[in-house]
Amino acid sequence: MSALEADLKANARALGFDAARIASVRDTWAAGDRLAAFVADGRHGDMAWMEDTLARRSHPQAMWPEARSAIVVAMNYGPRRDPMEQVARREEATISVYAQNADYHDVMKKRLKRLAGDFARRSGAQVKVFVDTAPLMEKPLAQLAGLGWQGKHTNLVSRDFGSWLFLGVMLTDAKLTADTEETDTCGTCRACLDICPTQAFPAPYQIDARRCISYLTIEHAGPIPREFRAAIGNRIYGCDDCLAVCPWNKFASAARDAAFHSRPELVAPLLEELSQLDDAGFREIFAGSPIKRIGRDRFVRNVMVAIGNSGATRLASACKDRLSDASPLVRGAAVWALGALSPDSFIGERTSRRPAESDASVCEEWDAGP
Repeated sequence: MSALEADLKANARALGFDAARIASVRDTWAAGDRLAAFVADGRHGDMAWMEDTLARRSHPQAMWPEARSAIVVAMNYGPRRDPMEQVARREEATISVYAQNADYHDVMKKRLKRLAGDFARRSGAQVKVFVDTAPLMEKPLAQLAGLGWQGKHTNLVSRDFGSWLFLGVMLTDAKLTADTEETDTCGTCRACLDICPTQAFPAPYQIDARRCISYLTIEHAGPIPREFRAAIGNRIYGCDDCLAVCPWNKFASAARDAAFHSRPELVAPLLEELSQLDDAGFREIFAGSPIKRIGRDRFVRNVMVAIGNSGATRLASACKDRLSDASPLVRGAAVWALGALSPDSFIGERTSRRPAESDASVCEEWDAGP
């Protein structure tokens, strides 16, 4: 390892990154073929951008032909308690650990730009930085660099940090000494596959996004398919089940960066209170959060589904409040939730507050019943 490479890694740690490793991007890899098969099978669901960028996403040099090396950095966002504990508290919401404070894109990109700028000045090389914002597959690069391996749930697993790593990449046209690729040590374990509430893993190392709760609550824009609503439970943004159950978390530690410490109000928020958010209130609470990008309507849709799963009949009033919501998406979810909680109330409301026949999506939900 050259002095330039040693200084690069030391500088990354000084900037707050928990790990930094180097990978060569000149070699062929199987990740592109796996992604093509994933898209060909339609497992990307509504994420049309994956198909649109498939060619560029297939290999780092397909996006930037001059790239020769990748510096992959990681930040630990480990939680202070087991996130599975919250799933059992049905009148409260479960928010994915990564979204309980600042948006990691913003936090990491500022530091990565500083790291890249210093490297470019010292080396004279060209650089480009990415934090999940371009057609670049970070997880295969992280495995090549030795930060971890892609487990059977397709997420990165680290010997040092378990499941809880944010990734960023600096590509450069400089030729750097690559670190040793990490070895997959999942062995015979299949805990992550077996715990999935919606059975989103057709086979080890494969995922069908259309069945994944993270996809359904974040990426999917329409009504959540009926077959998955009960399995979603109280998860209103993302899902950590397959991450949290990984045995390698015995080596994990809580995040040391304050930006990734959970905000108290997002650890166990009440579903009833979240259901009352209007657009302004939603934007105020989630300013600077990754949750903001899905918008208020999709978020409250998720809250309504969680209320329907709560079993708390007292929350029927929260459903009734949303029957006249301005958003058809929210109204439809409120109808389903009311029917799930209180069939008698559902029947009464059905005749007295039936939505306009022109609102096809809501009528479909309404007529289908609980």
